[in-house]
Amino acid sequence: MPSPIQYDPSAALHCLKKRYLREIEKDLEEARQETLDDVPLLTSGKKIPKSKRPLDSGFIELPRNLLDEAATHGGDSLLGRIRTAAETIRGEVDRFVVLGIGGSYMGARALFEALCHPRHNELSRSERYHVPRIYFEGNNLDNDTLAGLLELLQNHCRDKSDVNQRWGLTVISKSGGTIETAVAFRLFREALEGYYGTDSDESRRFIIPVTGEIGKLRDLSNLAGYHHVFPVPDGVGGRYSIFTAVGLLPAAVMGLNLELLLQGAADMTERFRTAPIGENPVLDYVGLGHVFEEEYGLNIRLFSTWGARLEAVGLWYDQLLSESLGKDEQGATPITVVNTRDLHSRGQQHQEGRRDKLITNVIVQQPSWPPLRVPHTATERDRDQLNQYSSKTIPELLTAAIAGTNQAYADVRRPTADLLIPKLDEYALGQLLQMLMLATVVEGRLIGINPYGQPGVEAYKKNMVQILTAGEG
Repeated sequence: MPSPIQYDPSAALHCLKKRYLREIEKDLEEARQETLDDVPLLTSGKKIPKSKRPLDSGFIELPRNLLDEAATHGGDSLLGRIRTAAETIRGEVDRFVVLGIGGSYMGARALFEALCHPRHNELSRSERYHVPRIYFEGNNLDNDTLAGLLELLQNHCRDKSDVNQRWGLTVISKSGGTIETAVAFRLFREALEGYYGTDSDESRRFIIPVTGEIGKLRDLSNLAGYHHVFPVPDGVGGRYSIFTAVGLLPAAVMGLNLELLLQGAADMTERFRTAPIGENPVLDYVGLGHVFEEEYGLNIRLFSTWGARLEAVGLWYDQLLSESLGKDEQGATPITVVNTRDLHSRGQQHQEGRRDKLITNVIVQQPSWPPLRVPHTATERDRDQLNQYSSKTIPELLTAAIAGTNQAYADVRRPTADLLIPKLDEYALGQLLQMLMLATVVEGRLIGINPYGQPGVEAYKKNMVQILTAGEG
């Protein structure tokens, strides 16, 4: 069995009064129970109280349910159908565009950057094990990035009989009405249909929508007759949807192990359900953050990744926490940093700036590649004086940087906690993502905020439509 991730708050505990943690234990237990009670409430058919609406708690048991369905129904299960569609894409195209915004793309990007080769798109097809190059668009109204990708596809895809010159796409949107993704889909759909032919079989096979059971994109998909259309289930909000087809389809195209990903998430849910405070990474993480915010005014949460491959996970978490808890003038502000890179930009502020930050170090304990060593050179060439480190590996240098930074923070009573990941694989990412989603819901229940829905985001969309349509008709 792969190793579990661990949460170690010991360094931060020296910066607070222990009684604050003891005093919130009862509230944490109640928040855990309320979070777990939300699941049967969602599926009971009973009227959901107004204070609970929307109730998007379906993500909690979803990983276990999908694994059970796959074991029972095999190729007819959602995982089986996703795998079939992904195998078609991997076998027949060499470039794959993921169109989505917010929760409809950030989880997939997090998986891509954490688990695929850091230079994936620059490798040959054989070096990528026939996994297509992956591109993300439809997440911004940026004319130049859209035009640049369209130009790339046009210049490199001229012979549709050659697998190396074929491309496809997925469009991910529950309603199909989000303008950034909808406009991008129209642009890329027309480009794809122009390449293969509007009524061609390729145009129906190489476009894979992921959408709700009703809505604009569902209607368009039915009309077009796409071979594969996957659902965004009710009861799972966008930023909690990484373990639906929203994240699983791109993950399958990337060649990732879906079962390990879901098993990690399911195991984290079980730890959350059964482990006591002090051994429960979800409750311990929430408790520490809550105490430092309420009692010490630390309302900025630094998600400090030690290594660049988890930066997109941090950006995914930024959205999760911001949209879930940023309501009623409450909610901590999340910020993702990548170290050691950002020690040379933000480190000064974290060390000597305002005392409003709780730092969570996200540390991968084992690299995915064999450790590189600092080379030894001839004495006359040792002008950079690195021979003194020539017996050291890059992971050893990183470990020293982590320890030195934590010590510097501890010396001036800046609280840090460590989130320890044994190695970057699907099981670890499943645990991590599920832990952060559960923690966000628990904290919402703890502070009396509905962690689902994002009414503030809808305001800009409404205003934008009004501006665009002003004077029409």
